[in-house]
Amino acid sequence: MDARPLLAKLTCPLIPVVVIDRLADAVPLAEALLQGGISALEITLRTPAGYDAIKAMKSAFPDAVIGAGTVCSDQAFDKAVGCGADFIVSPGATDELFGAAARHKVPFLPGAVTGSEVLKAIQHDYATLKFFPAEAAGGVSTLRALSGPFPELSFMPTGGITPDNVSTYLRLESVCVVGGSWLTPRELLIHKRWDELCQLAGDSVARVAEVSEEKST
Repeated sequence: MDARPLLAKLTCPLIPVVVIDRLADAVPLAEALLQGGISALEITLRTPAGYDAIKAMKSAFPDAVIGAGTVCSDQAFDKAVGCGADFIVSPGATDELFGAAARHKVPFLPGAVTGSEVLKAIQHDYATLKFFPAEAAGGVSTLRALSGPFPELSFMPTGGITPDNVSTYLRLESVCVVGGSWLTPRELLIHKRWDELCQLAGDSVARVAEVSEEKST
């Protein structure tokens, strides 16, 4: 299922890309980000705690939008959905992943950075794609170029997004949301500085609010 309807409902265009090393951090981390104004989280499956972190967050905040990221196989897709993930994000896309998405009907953001990858996603009825690694793949310039032949597409760029360039991405008509790890600095997670994490989220949300208003008028 294309993710556009889900993303259109979000009140904030920022999605933190979260790496959970300690399961005990999952709920307080989610609480800090949600209180800071973030409306969706992407929990990567790069660590063994990823699946259980999604479960814990959904149990504590059933109305929150909690997704699974770095989903690279149909087995991982199945397991993430079983843990309660509200959406699935992959750095690329395969026939197996498209098949898993068709089975589950959960919003899926397949990764695409080339014309051929975009065309394959379109063939599977996807018009909202992950653009990763954004900066390494040409960033804003590449997204502008892709909008020429594919004006109907929306992208979620991640990879190299920072407080300094996030607004530049969000000003693109083809960008619906932006994902980034800068919202969850490892130093704050290690030392459980949840108040500072909440403040960082709030400051980031406020910084991009003006851009969102510009695009909606």
